[in-house]
Amino acid sequence: MAETLLVYQLPVAATDGTLYEARACGSEMEGGGWQGWLEFLPVAGGPPARSPRETTQPNRVDTEYWATGLTPVYLEGALMRALTRPPLVPMAPPQPSVFRGPAPSTAARSVEVSPSSVLNPFSVYDKGETLLRSQLGALSAWHLVNIAIEYELSEEPVERLNRLSAHSLVELIVQGTREALARHR
Repeated sequence: MAETLLVYQLPVAATDGTLYEARACGSEMEGGGWQGWLEFLPVAGGPPARSPRETTQPNRVDTEYWATGLTPVYLEGALMRALTRPPLVPMAPPQPSVFRGPAPSTAARSVEVSPSSVLNPFSVYDKGETLLRSQLGALSAWHLVNIAIEYELSEEPVERLNRLSAHSLVELIVQGTREALARHR
């Protein structure tokens, strides 16, 4: 059964100026795990809108935790996604594949990770290291660990990363991002 996990205190404005109350919602998925999405109710009344699935988490507690880390900017983006219909893509008749399967992997990840980070450090770093530090500083340690894992910014095991302070994780992510970009330039 779907439920509201968190109601955000500040309204979110659409591009036309309409104010919406934002709510993080979630439900258990068939086969286990939880999914989270955002619902937006116009403050002055009118039809509500909802975003596509924003996260998949192992349980309700983690889905609630995800909801607590969303920033006003994230909510604005989710509102835009909720109000914008996806473009219709014409369906071409099925074509046979040239190969029977994908090419073999050249490197295997040591940890299975589903994308769950709320920030792309490379994208933000391109706008400046100070901005990256500022945005990382606003996140919880749990989100910082997810970023470090998802973007492979450290060879430390997850258990060790989970024991680091938020400040240490910010430094690790900034350093890892800087080094990765230097290797690719």
